[in-house]
Amino acid sequence: MGHKINPGSLRLPITRAWTSKWFSSKKDFAQKLFQDITIRDTITKQYGSNSGIADVIIERNPQEITLTIHTSKPGILIGRGGKGITDIKAILSKITSSKLRLNVVEIKKPDLRAKIVASQIGQQITRRISYRRAAKQSAERVMQAGAKGVKITIGGRLQGADIARTETLSLGTIPTSSLKRDIEYAQVHAPTTYGIIGVKVWIHKGSLEIQDDSPIASRPLL
Repeated sequence: MGHKINPGSLRLPITRAWTSKWFSSKKDFAQKLFQDITIRDTITKQYGSNSGIADVIIERNPQEITLTIHTSKPGILIGRGGKGITDIKAILSKITSSKLRLNVVEIKKPDLRAKIVASQIGQQITRRISYRRAAKQSAERVMQAGAKGVKITIGGRLQGADIARTETLSLGTIPTSSLKRDIEYAQVHAPTTYGIIGVKVWIHKGSLEIQDDSPIASRPLL
């Protein structure tokens, strides 16, 4: 099962946290969920795939919406004199009428964030750099940053081949079935002249203590 579903959703709320933190009535749930998706898409499009954004955490209360953006390049998001924050608030105000609060958190080790690694590989593939070279260099950087293991899967019409195929590069261990393992997963799409190339990245960072309020906290660790 660990190979068939998203490693993040499999570990909710055992060792992973939700990226949307709010409660809603059944009547308003779909509207707020769609709003969250639109906010994340807008932020990604506004700053581009080179902004180093790994997560956008959305928290809601009756008075305001708090957005916490985790990025490896906070300077790009904040801008000179905070102009970047002002601009994105103006754009997001067209999506929601709620008061917005933005927090930017710098990622100290971007090579251990699956979303950033996958985006970097996708950008190189779009620029026609060899996918094998891009994957190998990224995997080596991930291991040098202290990861226990990394797996990169690239699929599509690789190098313009007539028949689509999938290739995988793996270093270290990726125990996808063990729920106490801290495994981060991300996937991106890289547009090329031959079509879309899919990039998937798994990063194993080691073991985590299972939270006290998790459903299996009282059971033996796997």
